[in-house]
Parts: sequence; C-alpha cells; structure tokens
Amino acid sequence: MTINEKVQRSLETVRPFLQADGGDVELVRVTEDGFVEVKLTGACVGCPMSRMTLRAGVERRLLKDIPEIRRVEQVS
Repeated sequence: MTINEKVQRSLETVRPFLQADGGDVELVRVTEDGFVEVKLTGACVGCPMSRMTLRAGVERRLLKDIPEIRRVEQVS
C-alpha cells in the first residue's frame, strides 16, 4: 500500500465526523519528507474551529495511523 493510499484510508476514518457538521477534507498531496497537505471544505471553510479540527482530529489520526507522517498542513 502506498503512502497516499494509507493517508486516504486514514482520512476516511475522520471524514464522517467532519461531514456530520457539514464539512469535509480532501487530500492535496503527500511530500517525500512526510508532510501531508489537505484542504478542508464545506462548513469547515472559515470556521473558527477549523485549526483545532485540523490538529486535534485530522493530524492526530494521521500521525497515529501512519508513522512516516511528520505534519499535516492546511492549504487553500
């Protein structure tokens, strides 16, 4: 399984929580040095809690599931 596939699989576990509040997350890319770039969509755009959602939800899950990941960054 490629790193992109691992990231997609991990994102599928957090996606229902985001979708329950009208948001979602899209994988933009995974860099060679372990940085994941994601785009928050829907209700997450402009939400004052989106940074916390990214760190406490998305990043925490990816770091737990995939040891090769070093950081998750939000891009527009």
